Amino acid sequence: MQIEHFFDCPYCGEEISMLLEPSSYRQQYIEDCEVCCNPIEIQFTGDEEGLSSFSAEGIEQ
Repeated sequence: MQIEHFFDCPYCGEEISMLLEPSSYRQQYIEDCEVCCNPIEIQFTGDEEGLSSFSAEGIEQ
């Protein structure tokens, strides 16, 4: 089950939506902001009941 999660870009502050699969337990990856194109490190954990933690951090360049 995918859920739509909204968060603010750590660079430009624009709201971004992302589809997440919380039943995948722990995930970590890098995705570019769809507005300013800067890389964001996405980390989240979840289970069958939904998302339990989420972070979106800028990457020092």
